[in-house]
Amino acid sequence: MREIRVIDDTGQQLGIMPPPQALALARSKGLDLVEVAATANPPVCRIMDFGKYQYQEQKRQREARKHQKVTEVKEIKFRPKVDEHDYLFKKKHIERFLADGDKVKATIFFRGREMAHPEIGRRILDRLLLELEHIAVAENTPRREGNTMHVILARRPGWKPAAAAKAAPKAAAPAASAAPVAREPEEGFQPAEDDEGPGGTGESGEAGADASGSSETEE
Repeated sequence: MREIRVIDDTGQQLGIMPPPQALALARSKGLDLVEVAATANPPVCRIMDFGKYQYQEQKRQREARKHQKVTEVKEIKFRPKVDEHDYLFKKKHIERFLADGDKVKATIFFRGREMAHPEIGRRILDRLLLELEHIAVAENTPRREGNTMHVILARRPGWKPAAAAKAAPKAAAPAASAAPVAREPEEGFQPAEDDEGPGGTGESGEAGADASGSSETEE
């Protein structure tokens, strides 16, 4: 290497010079001469504190890993004779795992005579794929391995769990507004003590009869 392009610790370009001259300049500042672009012509070297540079790079990588989502494969197990409540309960777990960005392995376990009827397990997985097709995609077709049959589900691209969660309260809002509202009684209003009409046998009917009788007496 005959010549290199040198950049100092402030980012200023010092021009092209022989490597010994650049190295002496770096040592005079108590810093290091680090090659940052080996394929350039001429190669580019920078005067810097190499220990501090390494620390900043490690810190940046740790921050990147902290915000990186690690995809896990969660397994949900079914039996061929699973009842409806248990099936719906496990389907909710699958939806939650997919919303978190994980993959799900839905597995059917066969025992004894159940192994002679793999079509029962296949129907369960086909139902699951059909009911979750709006949020999930199957990475493989349901396949049998020994006494199990499984399919791996991943979140459908473009599906936004947050938007789906916000839609539920909005749908329930009209039902809440349709509830009857209690009104305060108007001033001077007295509710009737008996529900029966003037023709009934209640107190209001008797009062009407007494009033008509008194008017006949006056005549």
